[in-house]
Amino acid sequence: MRLRGRKGIRESLEEQTDLVILDPRSYKGEWSKLFGNDHPIHVEFGMGKGQFISQMSFKYPDINFIGVDMYDELIRRAGDKARAVWEPAGHETPPNLKLALANIDYAEEVFSPGELERIYLNFSDPWPKSKHARRRLTHPRFLDKYRGLLSDLGEIHLKTDSRSLFEFSLNAFADFGLQMKNISLDLHADGIINEDHIMTEYETKFVGRGVNIHRCEAIVGAEALKQYQATRLDKYRL
Repeated sequence: MRLRGRKGIRESLEEQTDLVILDPRSYKGEWSKLFGNDHPIHVEFGMGKGQFISQMSFKYPDINFIGVDMYDELIRRAGDKARAVWEPAGHETPPNLKLALANIDYAEEVFSPGELERIYLNFSDPWPKSKHARRRLTHPRFLDKYRGLLSDLGEIHLKTDSRSLFEFSLNAFADFGLQMKNISLDLHADGIINEDHIMTEYETKFVGRGVNIHRCEAIVGAEALKQYQATRLDKYRL
């Protein structure tokens, strides 16, 4: 991806220490202290322009959110969007959101084991060529990282317009022994979503074009799996 950023963008980001984290490795294991509470931490890897993570932070004030991307320009755009979302509520800075400049390849250098409760993978690059499979964010090498970073309540939530990436991901989750739930091949036609559903920029565009959105949730944490299995047993007893 090539992005044409504004002149002086890095200097601008350096001034936004209230929201932007340019050296996230320094907060490994300390993210809760940075937020000033022990609320669950949800991370979006590859947040793009930040529509999803900004609106999620506003909708769920009792959850701490971190948007991660490796491009200065996307961090800038996400910062502008986040401030715009929170401004009507009287907040110049979102109280439960940080934007981190980082490469997901080194996620284990940014977060400690068990530090995260949920990982969002929204419209990640599908890398359609087989020789690039290792770059897909649901490749087993990444799943191994995520499993180490997620807590006992940990989950991975995936959304994509790419049928090939979705099929690859379902197989990768299964090979990793992860329980999947809420699987949809056409999210906006399956009745799973409602008016409170938060879409990314890509999702908004693709839905407008009539493109199917695929989604699933993978349970990683032992306690999350236990809770899920208990609810399913209760359902089948009815």
